[in-house]
Order: sequence, then C-alpha cells, then structure tokens
Amino acid sequence: MSNTSNPLFDAHCEVCRIGAPSVTDAEIEQQLPLIPEWQLIKEQGIRKLMRRYETNDYQRSLALVNAVAALAELEGHHPVMLVEYSRVTIWWWTHKIDDLHLNDFIMAAKSDRSFAPLA
Repeated sequence: MSNTSNPLFDAHCEVCRIGAPSVTDAEIEQQLPLIPEWQLIKEQGIRKLMRRYETNDYQRSLALVNAVAALAELEGHHPVMLVEYSRVTIWWWTHKIDDLHLNDFIMAAKSDRSFAPLA
C-alpha cells in the first residue's frame, strides 16, 4: 500500500473513554491489510498491535521515536516504545479499554508514515 492511498493517514483519533467499544474481529480483518507490517498479538489477554522497525543506527531510532511521540501528542493517543541501537519496537492498544480501538490502527499507519523517510 502506498503512503498516499491509506485512508488511515487522514483519520484522527477520537477521545476514548472507559467502556468505549473495542474493534470487532470483522473490523480487525478490514484494518490489518492497511498496516501489513504490524502484528496482531495478545499479551496477558489484551489484544495489541506491534511492529519492530529496523533503523540502521541510533540517530534514526531516536528520530522515529521523536516523530511518533509528536504524533501521539497531537492525537492524544500514546504508544509503548522500546528504543534500541538500530531498531524501535512500538505497541499500540487503548489502555482505557484494555483492547484495540480504531485509534490504534490510525496511529499504527501514522507511525509507518513517520518511518518512511528514515528507511
């Protein structure tokens, strides 16, 4: 999928409150092809999106983390990020519902767009 054709790029996160509905299995099947490098995982019963980015060096790792952090602040939705010398691992899920929300797919796509110039 090209960076210009993903509808998630133009979407924005909505405020998510405790009790907000999780994405359905059908919605996950619809959204995952839009973020093909991401894995759907389950940790301690919580569905999450996870991706490891290979960055080649520490400066690019930091640049990706800073770009995703800036997006997270703009959208009001924040990931867990692990920074290593030449890679960054990012997990998206919605803490208030302990599950996946459409916001997580939006932010995964925007994370990919942030990585594209660093690849």
